[in-house]
Parts: sequence; structure tokens; C-alpha cells
Amino acid sequence: MPLSLLPDDVAALAARVVSENTASSRKVAVAESCTGGLVAAALTEIAGSSAVLDRGFVTYSNEAKMEMLGVASDIIETFGAVSIACAWAMAKGALERSGADVAVAISGVAGPGGGTSLKPVGTVVFARVVRTAAGEPEGELKFFEGGEGPDGRAEIRRQATLCALELLLP
Repeated sequence: MPLSLLPDDVAALAARVVSENTASSRKVAVAESCTGGLVAAALTEIAGSSAVLDRGFVTYSNEAKMEMLGVASDIIETFGAVSIACAWAMAKGALERSGADVAVAISGVAGPGGGTSLKPVGTVVFARVVRTAAGEPEGELKFFEGGEGPDGRAEIRRQATLCALELLLP
């Protein structure tokens, strides 16, 4: 594999996402919080990604989630930014504001601070919305280990990026 700025496992999965979505003529959009654009960056490491990646939204602050993606303030006030409800709203907003066929959203606590007893460091939520699908979007809460050590933040963001890329596979 040619030189990548990202870990080999991330680059390899991104290559699969690009090739499989290209074969399906499917465009993707991403709405990222704790990953800070790593999913979009992974995709753009791959030659030919312009056939697949429509756009990415890095909505790190709650204000950005509301302004750029249309997340309702009551969702953030009631459930928090790290909630499946917020991830759903982020993914729906990304799909509505793009020409993509599928959108994935990521929000979480990468640490080392910011965790709570209910949402400890390593808690990450994901949602996927497919334009042609009926019903509720898919959402998932995951807990990634390894947030305690000196490399904890990078490890949580790496695992979250891998999970989001998996969700972008057709």
C-alpha cells in the first residue's frame, strides 16, 4: 500500500469503502465530532475518493451541530451531544445538506477528560442514514477501551474512525 498519513488498518478500510461505494455508484457524507475529520481524511487518502465522498462536516461544538446540521437544541439539552439521538440528528442533517446516498455521524468522549459516570471516556455514538431507506436511522453506542493511557485519545479516535468507515460500506 502506498504511503498514508494514517494507520495501515484505517487506510486499508478506507480503500475498501472507496472501491465498494464506487462499484455501487454510491456517494457518502460524514458528520464528525470526536474524530475531527479523520473519517473524511481517511477517505481522501485514497485515489478516486472524489467519486465517493460528497462532503464532510466537522461539528465539534454543540453550536456547530445546531448551525451546520440542524440538530435541535432540545436534543443536546435533553440527551447530550454524545447520544444516539444527537448522532441521528447529525446524520439526518448531513444527508439533507448533501447530495450523498448515505451519511454517517460520530460523536463521543475521546478524553482524557470530559467523561462522566454515565458516559466515560471511550463512549462513542454512531448513526447511519440511507436516503432510500424508510423508518428510523440506525444508531449504536460503543465503548472503546484504552482511553486511560497516554495514547488513549488517539486510540479511541482510531477505533471510532474504523467503526465509522465500516458503517460506510455498502
